[in-house]
Amino acid sequence: MPSRRDAIRMSDDEVAGFLGGRRTLNLASFGPDGTIHLVAMWYGFLDSANTYDPEIGFGPGEIVIETFAKSQKVANFRRNPRFTALVEAGDDYSELQGVEVVGTVEVLDDPAVVVESCKAVLSRYQQFANPGDLEFAAEFAARKRVCVKLHVDRVVSWDHQKLDVAY
Repeated sequence: MPSRRDAIRMSDDEVAGFLGGRRTLNLASFGPDGTIHLVAMWYGFLDSANTYDPEIGFGPGEIVIETFAKSQKVANFRRNPRFTALVEAGDDYSELQGVEVVGTVEVLDDPAVVVESCKAVLSRYQQFANPGDLEFAAEFAARKRVCVKLHVDRVVSWDHQKLDVAY
C-alpha cells in the first residue's frame, strides 16, 4: 500500500500544470547574516537559449524572475546562489496544493536576456491589447533589472485533493 505522502505527490505533468497557473512564487535566499530573506515574486519561463516562448512552461523551460539589479535578493544570490521557492494554493486543508523547488540561481544581466525574462513574466500576469505592447513593456521594465534563472535540483509536491478522507 502506498504511503499517504506518495498518494498526494503530483506527477511531473501535474507539477508543470500547477506551476503553469497564474500564481505567486515565494522565493527564499540567504541574507548576509544567514537569516532567510523571503519575497513573493511573479515568474515566467525561458527556454535553454534564454528565449521567451508562450508555449514553454516548467519542464522544457526554466523558471525565471526579473527584479531590480540592486535588490536584496540579487545581492544575496550573488553571494550564495542557493534558493528554495514555494508556489501554493488552497484555503481548506482538503484543497491544499503546493510545489517546492530547490536549487541554485544564475543571475543574468545581458540586456537581451533581461528583456526576454520580462516578456516571460509580464505575459503571464498582464493583458496586452496589441502584440507590440508586450515588447514595449518588457523593454521599459528591463531597465535597471536582471534576470534570475532558477536551476531546479529537487521538486517536492503535494495535492491534498487526492486524499480520500475529509479533515
